[in-house]
Amino acid sequence: MSGGQNSGEAVFRRRVFYIPGYDPFHPRRYRELYRKEGGDQARISGYHLDLKPKSVKGPYGWQVSAEIGGARAEADIEVLVWADIVKSSMERGIPGTYLQLVRTAWAYIGSGALFRLMRLRKGPMIAALYPILFLIVQLLLSLLAGWGIGLLVARFGHWSLGLLAGAGVVWAMLRAFKRWDNKIFAYYLMHDYAYSAQAKGANPPELEARMAAFRTAIAEAMADDFDEVLVVGHSSGAHLAVSILADLLRQGLPKAHPTLSFLSLGQVVPMVSFLPEARRLRADLAYLSAREELTWIDVTAPGDGCAFALCDPVAVTGVSPKGKRWPLVVTAAFTQTLSPERWAALRWQFFRLHFQYLCAFDRPGHYDYFQITAGPHCLAERYKDRAASKSRIETPLSGYRTTQ
Repeated sequence: MSGGQNSGEAVFRRRVFYIPGYDPFHPRRYRELYRKEGGDQARISGYHLDLKPKSVKGPYGWQVSAEIGGARAEADIEVLVWADIVKSSMERGIPGTYLQLVRTAWAYIGSGALFRLMRLRKGPMIAALYPILFLIVQLLLSLLAGWGIGLLVARFGHWSLGLLAGAGVVWAMLRAFKRWDNKIFAYYLMHDYAYSAQAKGANPPELEARMAAFRTAIAEAMADDFDEVLVVGHSSGAHLAVSILADLLRQGLPKAHPTLSFLSLGQVVPMVSFLPEARRLRADLAYLSAREELTWIDVTAPGDGCAFALCDPVAVTGVSPKGKRWPLVVTAAFTQTLSPERWAALRWQFFRLHFQYLCAFDRPGHYDYFQITAGPHCLAERYKDRAASKSRIETPLSGYRTTQ
């Protein structure tokens, strides 16, 4: 069935697959976020959204019914879960995290990727250096406190007691810092960057296996009676979606199939594609960017300091093929789509802004997450007259461009 708005009383049917970034939380978080923010956006924009339990198979999801501009639509949204892999990768303990710090820093500095990435956008590089700086500061403060307590104890007793007391203080302080990480996210971000860097940009086997399962789920939907199958990749979920969709197209689509659409949000693709062993991702970027079987829209915002805002992930990686069609790089323009009051309240909440793409806007323009995922128009139709952002960055800066 071809995509587009159905005539008369027909209901536009969509299947949405949402691929989260490096997130250890239960997928119900996304359902509740969709419920709250979707309700807010519907009130702001004057349309109707209604969430129901999912009606199709899949591990976790929900159904949305919408009426927008007099047209009706239904969307079955499924979260493609890899939070268990994320949780497993975070179980490193304190010594393991500091070892990750050294290995990750060397992966980016030793390969030269860090310096090339800094020429793209400083925001995400500051975000990348943030956990390194905080973990080093925590270690230095702990060592300083341990040294002071150790000297004090040794002064009134044997030096060995001082050594034991100092070591105990160091360990106690490091454990306390780790317990407080839900406030500063140093450990969380360190695990995030380390996961991509552990094999210098190559996907770990457990992630490849999960991506293959995701591809199978999407392929089954492409053989069903939907008007559109929409894949949404947020943050590091965007580069997973690139490879999943590239594999899907290589294996071939059914003769009669729904419109295939890809929406990448707040992408951090260069953090992986600039690493030396990210050959698979570079090949998939080049392949997907030239395919006519899908529409790929990339949405970022300069106000999101954790994303490579307005950086064409294919072009900056230096793998643009001659017949490049995608992505269409556009901005969510937080300073324009959020009210001045709301922007002032959010502008320094960096992690919250990284999720703004999934939330309501006070003054939405072309980008409305809920109309895209639950409305009566496919992605290609919604963006058919939209030009790419004039501020986009396309300069090829990666030092590694091999795809084999």
